[in-house]
Amino acid sequence: MSEAPVLVFDSGIGGLSVLREARVIMPGRRFVYVADDAGFPYGRWDEEALRDRIVDLFAGLIDRHRPALAMIACNTASTIVMPALRAAYPGIPFVGTVPAIKPAAERTRSGLISVLATPGTVKRQYTRDLIRDYAGKVHVRLVGSENLAGLAETYMRKGFVDEAAVEAEIAPCFVSHEGRQTDIVVLACTHFPFLVNRMRKMAPWPVDWIDPAEAIARRALTIVETLPGGEALPDTKDSVVFTSGKPDANVLRLMHGFGLTAG
Repeated sequence: MSEAPVLVFDSGIGGLSVLREARVIMPGRRFVYVADDAGFPYGRWDEEALRDRIVDLFAGLIDRHRPALAMIACNTASTIVMPALRAAYPGIPFVGTVPAIKPAAERTRSGLISVLATPGTVKRQYTRDLIRDYAGKVHVRLVGSENLAGLAETYMRKGFVDEAAVEAEIAPCFVSHEGRQTDIVVLACTHFPFLVNRMRKMAPWPVDWIDPAEAIARRALTIVETLPGGEALPDTKDSVVFTSGKPDANVLRLMHGFGLTAG
């Protein structure tokens, strides 16, 4: 178990924001990053088809990598597939990603918060249950962005982004009501933090942007600390797996910049 990696799974590059935090707080662990680029974007998938796809993918991933723990670094996937993954692979701890609605509701001063997510996350009953359970005393606007994850992918791959397009995607998050204004935007997709500097620039007024990555990583740490091992072998490196098997050169350079070698 000492060499068993932590597996970080996402539809594309978004989970790199989670990997970045996980490395900081779990420095003794080796990581395998899995980009389901053949399935990107998840927000447009039928729920049952996406659930079956991810469960099937994990059969091969577990057999090949024997992970100590798997992090589902994607809100859309987490709201759909976590129960099925835990039922199919009871020997593997799974940590999912959920919109940070509870901390946003606790921190807001204006009582107006927005949840910026993919359309898939917005329409899930799971998201509405979080609002019911933890944000009953504040106003929550759900904003489903069709294009922001793709814009983040483009930005991370090519180094530029259409700022007007970013502005159009985030505009519905900003609400003014009876002298109050939105003061917190929950980034409910792990792709979105890569664009947060552009979002700040294009926002009509300052808000707090809540990035879920640290909370996900800390949840994983509480589980990892109970597991054997934790000291990576000196000659091992973190690796990346692409489900398409055909990543383009920009993506490979990006992964190399994150210290990931194609596995």
